[in-house]
Amino acid sequence: MRFLAFGMLALLVSGKSVAVDEDASTIKQRIGSGDPATGRETSASERCQECHGQDGNSDDGRIPSHAGQYAGYLIKQLRDFQSGARKHPVMSVVAEDLSEADMADIAAYFASQKRRQDNSAGGNAAGGNLFSNGDQARAIEACANCHGEGGKGRSADNVTYPAIGGQHKTYLSGQLVNWKLGERTNSPGGVMNKIAKALTDDEIEALSTYLSGL
Repeated sequence: MRFLAFGMLALLVSGKSVAVDEDASTIKQRIGSGDPATGRETSASERCQECHGQDGNSDDGRIPSHAGQYAGYLIKQLRDFQSGARKHPVMSVVAEDLSEADMADIAAYFASQKRRQDNSAGGNAAGGNLFSNGDQARAIEACANCHGEGGKGRSADNVTYPAIGGQHKTYLSGQLVNWKLGERTNSPGGVMNKIAKALTDDEIEALSTYLSGL
């Protein structure tokens, strides 16, 4: 596995590192089997960095930051753009010619970076309650059950749940609306469509505000 060949050096690309409060096995799981050093070059040549940031932190609130994201989640999204399971006018074209190795390396590079907190938003009590507790009366599961403590994401039972803490508020709210309207449908078992449909517009705003400040 190429990750092992690079050892801990793979965790330090361009002077950045993943979150220091994770153990080695979690960091390895987050980065996956790709080569972060190669991924840095490939993500530059494929122009990923132009939108998502040189270190995976985008400067446009509409465009997701990929820094610190689980590589497995990023690879799944790229495959979905290739297959048409997820559609986007830019990403569907960008992903079209990427090989499996390209996707693994790009994902490993972004996963090895440290995500900046979106400081344009702050805490929100209502959003925090939904994240931590959900609303069982409406069959809204707590976000933390899947996305982990602090929204750091996790991988379990062959499913990778994305890191959403610190993500741009505008992007988060936009995706929840897309799930709600059925314009995005590529979550396992359609779980995100079910949850988003149960959320009010005010709850989407509150949850996006809370998550972006984590």
